[in-house]
Amino acid sequence: MMYFAYGSNMDWNQMRERCPSATFVCVAKLPAHRLAFTRRSIKRGCGVADAIPDDRRDVWGVVYEIVQVDVGNLDQSEGFSPGRQKNAYTREERHVFVEGDHSKPVAACIYFARKEKSPPPPSPDYKGLIINAARFWHLPAEYIASLEKIET
Repeated sequence: MMYFAYGSNMDWNQMRERCPSATFVCVAKLPAHRLAFTRRSIKRGCGVADAIPDDRRDVWGVVYEIVQVDVGNLDQSEGFSPGRQKNAYTREERHVFVEGDHSKPVAACIYFARKEKSPPPPSPDYKGLIINAARFWHLPAEYIASLEKIET
């Protein structure tokens, strides 16, 4: 499965712990979406990442290839179970674009949060995890700057 990570799963160590088969494919852009924190994580105790529609913005992230045996681990870590009525996230296939180039689409699975009313902001540690991963994968400087402006 091709998987587009835009939140804490961009962190290579976290991703390899959750999905040992994960291999890096590329940096990519999900157009017409923005990063938001629309759900509270009980485990982390803070708001966690979501990509919500916004025609004026884009979300950058990382595409990994994951073998089928690890997909269940990823689903579990994202609070998703196929067929269950109340999932924390949904998993949908969308096109993302390699290095932001619209002539290079990749079909990838993406997790979108089921929004909650009044979730808290991300914690400084969670925000830092996303920023450090964005730097590690050399996401665009202007995108990293926008991540640094997120209030915790």
